[in-house]
Amino acid sequence: MLLAGPLSPRILRWPLCPFPPLSSWDSPCVIRFLTMAGRVKWVTDIEKSVLINNFEKRGWVQVTENEDWNFYWMSVQTIRNVFSVETGYRLSDDQIVNHFPNHYELTRKDLMVKNIKRYRKELEKEGSPLAEKDENGKYLYLDFVPVTFMLPADYNLFVEEFRKSPSSTWIMKPCGKAQGKGIFLINKLSQIKKWSRDSKTSTFVSQSTKEAYVISLYINNPLLIGGRKFDLRLYVLVSTYRPLRCYMYKLGFCRFCTVKYTPSTSELDNMFVHLTNVAIQKHGEDYNHIHGGKWTVSNLRLYLESTRGREVTSKLFDEIHWIIVQSLKAVAPVMNNDKHCFECYGYDIIIDDKLKPWLIEVNASPSLTSSTANDRILKYNLINDTLNIAVPNGEIPDCKWNKSPPKEVLGNYEILYDEELAQGDGADRELRSRQGQPPGPKAGRSRDSGRTVLTTWK
Repeated sequence: MLLAGPLSPRILRWPLCPFPPLSSWDSPCVIRFLTMAGRVKWVTDIEKSVLINNFEKRGWVQVTENEDWNFYWMSVQTIRNVFSVETGYRLSDDQIVNHFPNHYELTRKDLMVKNIKRYRKELEKEGSPLAEKDENGKYLYLDFVPVTFMLPADYNLFVEEFRKSPSSTWIMKPCGKAQGKGIFLINKLSQIKKWSRDSKTSTFVSQSTKEAYVISLYINNPLLIGGRKFDLRLYVLVSTYRPLRCYMYKLGFCRFCTVKYTPSTSELDNMFVHLTNVAIQKHGEDYNHIHGGKWTVSNLRLYLESTRGREVTSKLFDEIHWIIVQSLKAVAPVMNNDKHCFECYGYDIIIDDKLKPWLIEVNASPSLTSSTANDRILKYNLINDTLNIAVPNGEIPDCKWNKSPPKEVLGNYEILYDEELAQGDGADRELRSRQGQPPGPKAGRSRDSGRTVLTTWK
C-alpha cells in the first residue's frame, strides 16, 4: 500500500501484481481498475454542475478523496488541510489542485494590501521609476488600491488620516469573509467606536479577541451607468508564480446595484445602493432574474467607446491589465509556488467617474453558482478553458511539464504576462516587461498608448 498521507491513502497498484489471476478478471474491483486505467481520476468538494459536466465530458472518472486521484478541485478550507504541516501530505507528480498553498497572500483583503504596500516600498528602495510620486506624495503608477488600514492594528493611523478629510466616507470589511458579509460604511469616528463596543472590545490595543477588519476610503464617485453603481468581475488564471505566467479571461462581466446610486449620508446603510455582490442584490425588490443585473465586459467596452471614445477606453482596459499584473508581482515573492497548483482568481475592479480603475479585492473561489442562463454558459466555458490549460489534452497530469500551452487551446483566455518570454526578449524589453510598462515610466499613462501595454508584457 502506497500512502500519500492521511487525507488520501494511495490504493494498491497492480504493478505489485502485474497480472491479476484469470479467475478474478470479471470481479468488480478488476473491472473498475481496467476502466480507470489511463484516465484522469477527479475529486471535488464543490458540487457545481459547471464543474462536474466539464469533468464528465472529458471522460474523466470520479473517485473519492480516499482513492488514488489526479485532479482535485477543492475549497479553500480543504486546501488548507492538504498543505497543513500537521495533517497534510506530499502530492505526487500526477496530482494537481486548484489553489496555491498560501493563496491568501493575495485573496485576504488585509494581506493583499500589505503585500502591495511592501512591493511599492521595495521598488522605491530600488529607485524604480514605477515608484515615482507626485508633489502630494501619491504614487503616479502604483496608486490602484484605495487608502486602506487594518483594524484594530492601525486604528491610530486611520484616525490621523480620517481627520485630514472628516467629511469622507469609509467602508469596513472583515478580512476573511466574502459575498458582502459583514460590510458597512461609516463617516464618523463615533461609528467606529460603536462597532468596537458592539464587538465586545473595549480597547483597540487588544487584538486577540477581535476579528480583523480592513477599512478603506470609499470610492464615492463611481462611474454610473443608468444611474447605478457597478463593478467588474474579471477572471485571471495563474499557472505559475516563478516564473510568473498568467492569463486573462475575455468574458468577464459587470455587476450592477439594483438601486440608483447616491452619495447621500442618509443612504449609507442601504447596501442595495453601495454593494454590487449578487449575494446581496438578489434580495432586492428590483433584482432582475433574467439578466441578473449583469452586463458583459464586451458590452461595457462598446458603451464606453461610444460615450467616451475608443482611445480612452483602450487606455482604461490597459490600466486594468496593468493593475492585475502588478498585484500578482507584489505577491509572487511570498507565494508558495508549488508545482502541483494553479489558480483561477476573481478580480473585483471599480471604475470611478474619471475612468480610473481601482482594485477592490481578489477572490480565491469566485462563485460558480449560475444566476442566469448566460451566467451558466459563461462559467461552464470558463472551467472548460481553465482545464484545457491546467490539464493539457485532458491527460493524466505531469507536474514536471512546464511548457506554455499552444495558443489554440487557450479558448477565451489570452496570455496577460509571461515572465520567461519577457526575459528572453532582450534586456531593455525585459525591463519594460518586468515593470509592465511600455518604454519610459510615463508612457503607459499617455493617451496614445492604445493596446501597446499588453503586447509589451508578452
